[in-house]
Amino acid sequence: MLDEAKARTVALQSRMKDQGTQLAVFTDESSIAYLAGFWGYLGIEFGRPTMLVVNADEAPVVITPLMESEMVGAMTWVEDVRTWEDMGQRTWGRALAGALGDKPDKIWVERSSIPAIVRNHLDDTYPSVPIKDISPVLGAMRMIKSPFEIQVMKEAGQIAGAMMKAAHGSLQQGAQEYESALAVIEAGSRKAASFLTDKGWDRFVSPMIHNLQILQSGKDTSMVHRRASVRQYQRADPVYFCFCNMAQFKQYKLGFDRMFHIGEVHDDAARVQQAAIDAQQAAIAAIRPGIEAQDLAAAANEVYAERGYETGYRTGRSIGVAYLEAPELKTGDTTILQPGMTFAVDGGISIDGVTAGRIGDSVVVTETGFDYITEYPRTLLVTDS
Repeated sequence: MLDEAKARTVALQSRMKDQGTQLAVFTDESSIAYLAGFWGYLGIEFGRPTMLVVNADEAPVVITPLMESEMVGAMTWVEDVRTWEDMGQRTWGRALAGALGDKPDKIWVERSSIPAIVRNHLDDTYPSVPIKDISPVLGAMRMIKSPFEIQVMKEAGQIAGAMMKAAHGSLQQGAQEYESALAVIEAGSRKAASFLTDKGWDRFVSPMIHNLQILQSGKDTSMVHRRASVRQYQRADPVYFCFCNMAQFKQYKLGFDRMFHIGEVHDDAARVQQAAIDAQQAAIAAIRPGIEAQDLAAAANEVYAERGYETGYRTGRSIGVAYLEAPELKTGDTTILQPGMTFAVDGGISIDGVTAGRIGDSVVVTETGFDYITEYPRTLLVTDS
């Protein structure tokens, strides 16, 4: 992982030189993990920024809170790790000034994700220095995954499969939603642990599956992002699991969704779910290098229209070290698909207060088409009880 991260930073510096970009400040956790190979546990929500300063001609600099520095130093390949403290003269602003120098010509940042506390500091400290956006440069690099990254994502796919199998096994009349969430967390954590060792960089990767499980059942399945509750499952209930904020490994995030029905499925619910499955499969069948991202959305939208349903905002999104990357599979996104791009591809229909149809998988674009990263039956799923 660290060799990959170092190579990415060198490639970024080359791109920066080509476009005349000298200094960039990265503050997004996913970008720092991508380039420097580490992530911390005291983020900006605690008022404690971690930053990576990349100079096109010099070694990069990590700026991190003192209390994180031992772990950060052991995780990253970057040698220059500078610390700051909450009290006294050793502030993060001083550390950042030391890395930027006295008179930066321009400062490049991730404009859409830079924390306000950092952006305000830059505006106040360097009022005459233009602030530019580095995001498109790094974003273009992150679109195409290396074989190493794809292998990590396939391991994440196996973890996600174990989670979905546990979710399926937890479903029976009278069981409660939160019990399914607990089963998902345990199965995913155990599978993730099987890929890890307690040596080297691996020892900093926690196998624990976390975040609040997206789960809806019964008439609430139309709510899309409702969380697991104490509601009991009833016969013929649709039950929806979304792992989009849980299926991840070594900072790589996937999209993965399935809908189940308890004991039986009513005809109207079956029609909705089958339409979602067919729309997703139409989009996936269209995947190949050379087509536009919006072509996948068009394939899905054609199915929705044929079945009498409204089209959704998008059919999918690029996945990687962030939950949402570019491009997106939606009308208007003309990005050309290339081998190595990875996507979450969804089928989704909501009928408010009645039911829903949901399915989602992660895929990688290949030279001839695509490969699935996530695996679970793509059919109408009905439990035994």
